[in-house]
Amino acid sequence: MCLIALHFAPGTSVPLILVANRDEQHSRPTAPLATWRDHSTISGGRDLQAGGSWLAVHQRGRFAALTNVRDPELISTPQTPSRGQLVRDALLADDLEAWLELQLTGTGLAYGGFNLLVGDAQHLWHLSRHRQGMQLAAVTAGTHGLSNATLDSPWPKLVEVRDALSRDMAEGLEPSLRLPESRACFADTRQAPDAMLPDTGVGLELERFLSAPFIVGEDYGTRSTTRLALVTTDSAPHFRMIEQRFGAQGIALGKSQLEIPITAEQRATLVSGVDR
Repeated sequence: MCLIALHFAPGTSVPLILVANRDEQHSRPTAPLATWRDHSTISGGRDLQAGGSWLAVHQRGRFAALTNVRDPELISTPQTPSRGQLVRDALLADDLEAWLELQLTGTGLAYGGFNLLVGDAQHLWHLSRHRQGMQLAAVTAGTHGLSNATLDSPWPKLVEVRDALSRDMAEGLEPSLRLPESRACFADTRQAPDAMLPDTGVGLELERFLSAPFIVGEDYGTRSTTRLALVTTDSAPHFRMIEQRFGAQGIALGKSQLEIPITAEQRATLVSGVDR
């Protein structure tokens, strides 16, 4: 389960700013932010148990980010494919819209409940699986939040991090990813008041535990905070990623930073979409 805030601004020099916390079992083997050995066009953190990811980018200028849907009726089983494969497959798809349509018409139902954000400098899509089935929608420009329900659900921690990113964006587009308001909120370990908690069917105690933006636990908790920017400058469009990693009880484990250049064949498309 994860938490995401993003600012989507197509037609600008920084069309995407995204901040995300990844929450997971601390025992699940994970590779830090890096370029993947078996898919050298992809960079991101990686789940070593199933080979997928929760947030990664492709050199063609595409990114993808994933959260689970918290619903006991949509729980994964050992036979269910890992949702992290959706991130990998969305990045590798030559025809993204055809791939999304394939998921929408049935393939996506093989997975447990999920939200997938995937896009580039001009377009952003939200693909999701809930009890009602598969849904696909274009995401509008602006600041949004996503946790373990639907896009912009009024969960306390989602509202907190979305509003923090809005305050950062009010100071101007920030390709350096300093984002002081967002960094503080994504590190917030305070749990929401009981009266404000959602009821997702997991019980009050677990709802409380999962309500903090940054979850601290011995066995389960926030494993990483990642900041991502897509920068579409004339000379060198690129992704910038900063990942901070944490262990049990929120202990800091390390930090990685990458700049991933956009491939030459995509640069003209990116630059042509920038308002001057």
